[in-house]
Amino acid sequence: MNAVTGHAPASDIESRYAWLRLATVVALSAVGGVGMWSVVVALPAIQADFGVDRAAASLPYTVAMIGFAGGGVVIGRLVDRFGILLPLALGTVSLATGYVLVGLAPNLTFVALAHALMGFGCSATFGPLMADVSHWFSRRRGIAVAIAASGNYIAGTIWPPLVQHFIATQGWRATHIAIGILCLCIMLPLSLPLRRRLDAHASVSAGVAAARKQAEAPFSPLTLQILLCVAGVACCVAMSMPQVHIVAYCGDLGYGVARGAEMLSLMLGFGIVSRIASGFIADRIGGVRTLLLGSMLQGTALALYLMFDSLFSLYVISALFGLFQGGIVPSYAIIVREYFSPKEAGTRVGLVLMATLIGMALGGWMSGAIFDLAGSYQAAFLNGLGWNLMNVAIMTWLLLRSRRRGPALAAA
Repeated sequence: MNAVTGHAPASDIESRYAWLRLATVVALSAVGGVGMWSVVVALPAIQADFGVDRAAASLPYTVAMIGFAGGGVVIGRLVDRFGILLPLALGTVSLATGYVLVGLAPNLTFVALAHALMGFGCSATFGPLMADVSHWFSRRRGIAVAIAASGNYIAGTIWPPLVQHFIATQGWRATHIAIGILCLCIMLPLSLPLRRRLDAHASVSAGVAAARKQAEAPFSPLTLQILLCVAGVACCVAMSMPQVHIVAYCGDLGYGVARGAEMLSLMLGFGIVSRIASGFIADRIGGVRTLLLGSMLQGTALALYLMFDSLFSLYVISALFGLFQGGIVPSYAIIVREYFSPKEAGTRVGLVLMATLIGMALGGWMSGAIFDLAGSYQAAFLNGLGWNLMNVAIMTWLLLRSRRRGPALAAA
């Protein structure tokens, strides 16, 4: 490392330090990722405390996802300019503050607003960390990004049962305050190993490769960015139905919210396997094909939820859902790094992930509203299937257009 600039040489790419940096990123994401999942577990308790309907109780999740979406773009731009350390510190403080404010909130509106701050802070532990890791790997970029993304699902595996236990024993307010303090104490010291940055010339070859890939693309950069964003909204509206409402769904079926929290944990645990496997697949077949495969399998799992609702079948389907869809969101980051300049990685990954979070926010609220109108979740699962088909159609079209473009360039 250069002692004057604090920059690391190009030889650090895929070095021992790069893998250590990846491990640190996973740990940070596993802790800070609580901001994605605690609201799902707390939904029934918050609904009961404030005496509101399911759609209103889903509002904090929606607002948190909006904060996460906007935060991904803002913090991504800061990472492109200043590196990961300072933006990550900003996110950590925002996350901790949001949790403490939720615990002190006098009404549901204040709870929702505090969740916006939580979502903003939590965003620093997902897209920006994936973008940062992508600079430190070349041949193994797919698996590295997938492993980085798995930290969010490790959080989803560990946190829901813990949060459910402490909500049941200590109350949701005290639980949120304790989580905020814990995040601050763990994440700030843990982020210090990320202070090193690569020299500018280390990304030159990556930029040349991205420019070549973009020249082969059948769309302009703006069109491709828009297509990825629309696809991100569609797949995550579908994804949000089980992830946001599985706890409440199990409560409605009479199995209890604790069983639902276990299913969410199981879903996200298998999602870790899916995310890592998708990285290996993406290194071989590319991001677009990997995303299309995951989206088709996600639709299959949603259809299974419509056909079976016994306790055992819900455990099995939740595991399958996690195994099928876990690689979808990391595939967007891989596609961005395949087609765009590394200097734009933080911003462009942030924009696509903003779209996916808008999809999660929209889907979380939409499923609750459909439940209130229909009195069951069957129509909500059908709604998710429709959005999932939109994602499959977009990615299939992109893949077919890319195939046609390749032979045309070769002939020229």
